[in-house]
Amino acid sequence: MICLAFISSNLVAQELDPIAGKKLFNANCAACHKLNKKAVGPALRGVSSKYEKEWLYKWIKNSSAMIKSGDERAVAIWEEYNKSAMNAFPQLSNSDIDNIIAYTDYVPPAPKVDPSAVPVRSVDSNSIITNEIILGALLVILLLLVVMLILVRRTLIRIAKASGIEIVPKSKPNRTPLWRAFVQNQFLVFTSVILLLLSSAYFVYGYLMQIGIDQGYMPLQPIHYSHKIHAGANQIECKYCHSSARVSKHSGIPSLNVCMNCHENIAEYNGEEDLENGYTKDFYTNEIKKLYKAVGWDEENQEYTGNTEPVKWVRIHNLPDFVYFNHAQHVMVGEIECQKCHGPVEEMEIMYQYSPLTMGWCINCHRETNVKVENNEYYAKIHEELSKKYGVEKLTVAQMGGLECGKCHY
Repeated sequence: MICLAFISSNLVAQELDPIAGKKLFNANCAACHKLNKKAVGPALRGVSSKYEKEWLYKWIKNSSAMIKSGDERAVAIWEEYNKSAMNAFPQLSNSDIDNIIAYTDYVPPAPKVDPSAVPVRSVDSNSIITNEIILGALLVILLLLVVMLILVRRTLIRIAKASGIEIVPKSKPNRTPLWRAFVQNQFLVFTSVILLLLSSAYFVYGYLMQIGIDQGYMPLQPIHYSHKIHAGANQIECKYCHSSARVSKHSGIPSLNVCMNCHENIAEYNGEEDLENGYTKDFYTNEIKKLYKAVGWDEENQEYTGNTEPVKWVRIHNLPDFVYFNHAQHVMVGEIECQKCHGPVEEMEIMYQYSPLTMGWCINCHRETNVKVENNEYYAKIHEELSKKYGVEKLTVAQMGGLECGKCHY
C-alpha cells in the first residue's frame, strides 16, 4: 500500500508543529515512506512544490476516489507504483496533514560554532617524550649501575691487596652431586617414572577429551547478524526465522527471503549504537546493503534484479555424524526453550556456542528433565506403567529410555 502524504509549501508558519507532525508521520506514513529515499512509496522530502495543498488533502484522505475519477496525477502515481492504491486516511484533519508537511519539509539548521569558545591547545613537538625514550633512559641508567658495581668491586679488591689483606676464597665442601644421588636411589627413580607416566596420561586424556568440543566458538559471518537486535530489542520469535525447528530434525539456516520480509522496508538502522565495540548505525546499515546485494534487491526501484550471490554462512553448532538429534522432538514434544541449549541468544551480538554439547551434558539433561504427559494418551498409558515400576509420580526422560544407546546412536 502507498501512503503518499505529499506536502504543500503554502502554509502559515505560525500554525505548523513539526513535532506533532513527526508523531503523525511515524504512526501513519513511516511504514511505506522515508524522507530521503524511495521505499514502498516515494520519498517525501522536497516534493512540497509539486502539488497544491487542496489536491494533497483529497489524495491523502481518499486516493482511490481520485484514481476512479480519472485525475491524471493520481492515476500516474497509481501506475508508477504497480497499481497499488494507498491507504485512506479520512481521520486526518487538514491541520494534521499540515503538521506532517511541516515535519517532512523541516530542515534542521547547521550547528553554529563559536571559534572563541573552542579551546586551542598548542603542542610543542620538543616537549613530547615517547615511551621508547623513557625506556632507553632507564636501560642506560641500569647499565651505568652495573658498571659502577663492577668498578667498586675491583677497587675494593685493589685496596685490600695494597693493605696486605689476603682474600681467601671459600672452600667448597665435598658433596655428591644431586643427580648422582638420585640415580643411585632405585626407589626414587621408580616412583618418579610412575608419576611421570600418570601425569602424562592425565594431560593426554584431557587433551583428547577436548577434541570436537567447541564451547565458546564464535566465528565471524559474511553478513553480521545481531541476535541482540532481532531476538532481543525487536523480540522476534526464534522459530519465525528457524521455522523448520518445529517439524524437522534440523533447525535450518533461514532463507534470505525471510530476512527480506522485513528488510524490504528497513534499509537503515535507527536503533541504539555500541560505539565502544564499533557497532555504529553506519556499520549495521552497511550490513543491510550486503543483504540487498546477496538477494539482488534494487533499493532504488524496489524490485529484485535476479543477480544473486550465495552467502557462505559458517556453521556454529555441529554434532558428530553418529549422533542423532531431532529439534522437533525437543521443541514441539518436549516444549524446551531454545535458550536451554543455545543460551541467552537475545543478548548475543555475535552468536556463539553456549553449551558443550557433549554426551555427558545431554545425559544429565535427560536425568533431570521430567516428561510432560498432560493431554497425551500415549504418554499417559506408558507413564502409568513405568510409574508403578519405578515407584515415582513423575518420570524423567532417562526413565523413559533416554539413556539407551540406540536412542541417539545409530
